[in-house]
Amino acid sequence: MTSVITICDTCKRDDWAERAANDGVELTDGEALATLVEAAAKGVAGVETRRHSCLMGCSHGCNVSLQATGKLTYTLGKFETTTEAAEGIVAYAALHAESKSGQVPFKQWPQAVKGHFITRIPPLPDA
Repeated sequence: MTSVITICDTCKRDDWAERAANDGVELTDGEALATLVEAAAKGVAGVETRRHSCLMGCSHGCNVSLQATGKLTYTLGKFETTTEAAEGIVAYAALHAESKSGQVPFKQWPQAVKGHFITRIPPLPDA
């Protein structure tokens, strides 16, 4: 089954305005993370990505959510815009896709996602 990573493309880390003024940063941190996650997900079986403007987790930026039909949904945040973070998000999504319930044993979690979980939402009941 496919797991979808939704990346908030409007997230701005606390120092974004200063970096934009001093360093000419034009992309939001969310846009930068989305680009890295999309690149890391290319060719990974069972993983898709999409961007969304504002996941309403501004105090936890940069945020992503991980969803699949009939599985637990997770929101993860407080990511730096690094290749390591993006690869960890994608690796966790691949494990989520392989899992029947969406739950992944802690010992299998990539180091890059540990400490980044914000919420876990149970799947909606079948109609």
